[in-house]
This record gives sequence, C-alpha cells and structure tokens, in this order.
Amino acid sequence: MKYPSKLIGNAVAEFTKLPGVGEKTALRLVLHLLKQDPDRVNLFSEAIAKMRNEIQYCQNCHNVADHTLCEICANPHRDSSTVCLVENLRDVIAIENTNIFRGIYHVLGGIISPIDGIGPEQLQIESLIEKVKSGTVKEVIMAISPTMEGDTTIFYISKKLSALPVKITTLARGVSFGGELEYTDETTLARSIATRLPYENYLVKNSN
Repeated sequence: MKYPSKLIGNAVAEFTKLPGVGEKTALRLVLHLLKQDPDRVNLFSEAIAKMRNEIQYCQNCHNVADHTLCEICANPHRDSSTVCLVENLRDVIAIENTNIFRGIYHVLGGIISPIDGIGPEQLQIESLIEKVKSGTVKEVIMAISPTMEGDTTIFYISKKLSALPVKITTLARGVSFGGELEYTDETTLARSIATRLPYENYLVKNSN
C-alpha cells in the first residue's frame, strides 16, 4: 500500500507490529490519531511510553505493579493464605473480573513447554515453593489453562509441593480441556473457582 507521507507509512508500519492489527486497521488508527488534537496524541504516546518504562513486577506474586507490591498483594482485605497460581497477567485479569476470588496470586510467567524451549527453571516456581515453605499459605489453586502443557506444569509443581503442608486444588472442569482461561466466560470461570477440586481427585479421574 502506498502512502502520501513517509511519516504516515512509518506509523502504520509500527501499528502493524501489534498482534491482530493488519495494515488496513493500522491505517485507520493512524488516520484517527491524525485528526486528534496534538495534545491528546501526546498524552496517548506518553501513557504508552510511561507504562513501558515505569512498570514494575510485584515482589510477592510477580504480577505487574506500579510499586514494589501490586494492588492485590498490598490489599489487607485479601486472604494471603490462599494463592491462585496462574500463567500470566491475562489470567489474573480474567479471574479478577469474576469478583469471586479473594485470595492473592502467583504469576508463573508461562508454562512448561519443551517444544518452545521453556523449562521449569525459566518460570517463577522456586519463589512459589519458598512462599509455601514460609508457612503462611494454606491452599494453592492451580488455575492453569487445561492444555497438555498446562497439565504438565500442574503435575510438575504439585510434585514439588507434595511434601509440604499445603492443600492443592485445581479448577473444576467447567473450563473445557484445551481451552484458555482468558477466553472463558466469567460465569464459567467463577463456577470453576468456586467448585475447585482437590488435585488428587483430578489425577484419579484422568488416570481412568
């Protein structure tokens, strides 16, 4: 596609680097910004730059944060004895939107996937184990997407935690196998959290 300005062409090229944004959508966004007041566009670009440069990761759960602790971990009304183990930030957002979970999170930063070169040492597993060893955690909810890699990750972590005095549960299988948490509707996800199962029950069920 030819553009009347190299500046527009460069802006379109940058927008197309975003996931799910094709050239036509990128051009529509660029032309929209071009119609806006320069001050509004500057606020937009400054917000993006500030987010990228100043974002931090919570020292307790590895969620994104504005300070050393995220808003969830810093909230005294959250139950720090119940830890919901998730793959990434999108899963935290999905579960928070159900308004049913009142514990805290632990963000792994991915799942074990040998085909992608991701092993346990590249995830936030050891910090979870240390958190459980501290004695403050009574339950770990394995809220990992029910895929082959997700189940492998759950199995690995449950074995690491098996000798520690902590209850391990998983989401009830209202979440279909092979699905991703972030695409699960809020009602199904809320029901899966509320009716979570002891992990050993899940192992027995899937071994039959």
